[in-house]
Amino acid sequence: MTAVLTSFGELPAVQLTAPDGAQATITLYGAHLVSWKSADGRERLFCSTRSALDGSGPIRGGVPVIFPQFAARGTGMRHGFARVSRWRLVASGARDGETFALFALTGSDLAPQTAAAWPHAFALELRIALRADELRISLEVVNTGTAPFSFAAALHTYYLVEQIGQVSIKGVQQGALAIDDKLDRIYRDVDGPITLSAGSCTLHLKHTGFTDAVVWNPGAADGAALADLGQGEYRRFVCIEPALVDPVPLGAGERWHGAALVHAG
Repeated sequence: MTAVLTSFGELPAVQLTAPDGAQATITLYGAHLVSWKSADGRERLFCSTRSALDGSGPIRGGVPVIFPQFAARGTGMRHGFARVSRWRLVASGARDGETFALFALTGSDLAPQTAAAWPHAFALELRIALRADELRISLEVVNTGTAPFSFAAALHTYYLVEQIGQVSIKGVQQGALAIDDKLDRIYRDVDGPITLSAGSCTLHLKHTGFTDAVVWNPGAADGAALADLGQGEYRRFVCIEPALVDPVPLGAGERWHGAALVHAG
């Protein structure tokens, strides 16, 4: 079986396994990718030991799906409702050498209070596919209503590293970016490849559709203040997220598509 139902903490989840041994685990809560192991068995994503895994709050780590608001840049829920809503698994299988799962979220899936706060007809589809040392995530937003709306979106990816002080990121600015303390920076109009190097870890990142890249680590002080982050765990990850930070309009019947490709090399 390429996809089996399992659990992650107390959350129902789907586990994908490719013929070459690559694996991914996605919770239905948030369609949240919480684990990606490349074919060599190495975990590539960070997930906090103190994260809520019972649906009581957002998961700290993995790949939260951000929609329809980025951070607090709006009047709605911080980072939007997609990451705290229950998605549906609508398809899975193997195609073109990839093992994949497809998840969907519409207004009818939302809690009543959430639906009331977002009075727009929409459909989201998240496709997660893997093979060998590659992970591909694609997000599609469809305006299924008769009036336009605007939205922001991101794939808030937490990459696992051995030590934050070893991180070097190329492709977001002139020269390499190093991280020695708190960093929260938006890079606009990033359309080329990004390389993350940290000790024995090297990842090659490429995104389409998303116009921005956000690099984040809370640093020591802010990390200690996060209740869902273990002591010193800020040293074990860096977030590099493909994003639409500023809301973009989507007309009635229109659709938007963004994708991220990660290659472990």
